[in-house]
Formats: sequence, C-alpha cells, structure tokens
Amino acid sequence: MSLPIRLNVNGSAVAAEIDADTLLSTFLRDQLRLTGTHVGCDTASCGACTVHVDGRAVKSCNVLVAQVQGLDITTIEGITPRDGSLHPMQAAFKSCHGLQCGFCTAGMVMSAIDLVLHRPHATDAEIRAGLEGNLCRCTGYQNIVEAVAMAAKAMGR
Repeated sequence: MSLPIRLNVNGSAVAAEIDADTLLSTFLRDQLRLTGTHVGCDTASCGACTVHVDGRAVKSCNVLVAQVQGLDITTIEGITPRDGSLHPMQAAFKSCHGLQCGFCTAGMVMSAIDLVLHRPHATDAEIRAGLEGNLCRCTGYQNIVEAVAMAAKAMGR
C-alpha cells in the first residue's frame, strides 16, 4: 500500500510516495540519498542510524516514515553550519580522536548532540550512560567521552 508523506528533512520540505512499511533509515538512505545515516543492525541496538526527530535522538531503523509525517528530521548531513565548517560536536570528535573506522560516528555524534542539549553539564559517567545505545567496536569510548565534554563547552552548554 502506497502512502503520501510530507516531512521536513534537514530544513527542506520533502513529499514522497512510500510503502506503508518503509523504515525512516531506508527512506533517508535509498530515496533521499542521505547515506550518512548508517544501518548496522536493523534492531535499534547499535545506534549507527541515529537521527533527530523534532530535536530528539531517534534510531531511524526502528521508526516507520509514516510515524514521522509532518515532523522535522535532522540527519548528520543537516548539522553542518551554513559556512561549511564542522558542527562543534564533529570538531570535538576530530580533535579528541573520538573516531576510528567512522561507521558509528554519525549516529554517535547525533546522540551526543542530543545528550548535550538536554544534559549540558553531564559528568563523564553520565555521558557514558547517555551514549549506551550507541556501539563502537573500534574505540575504548574514552576519546568519545572527552569529545562530548569538549563539545558541550564549545556549544555554550
């Protein structure tokens, strides 16, 4: 069954026809070609597919596009400032070497932004707890925690 859908993705209005069972991650990657949203598990376990839906981090492999009808979606491609510079969280990940292979990075960054916006003074333990739903197989997480703390300061939080 085909459904018309309207939503805002990275600040732009999007209208499309979708199958009723289309996942948000599939829609973003396959129809909109926003491939920064990675799919690692299809079970909402790894967090690589994390995007923001109306300002909150959501695992897009666990959400139907029909569920986000009319909402604002922000992907990793949508956090870049207009001048093309890195978002403070991306800059902090780079500065602190909070990434290695990069597969989890987009989802980790999106979750970290949400964490800082909602818990601006999080301790290292709270940052670790806040990122529990995002798995990284390459790092020991310490550099990621340092990056989130650095970004919180840069974001004025």
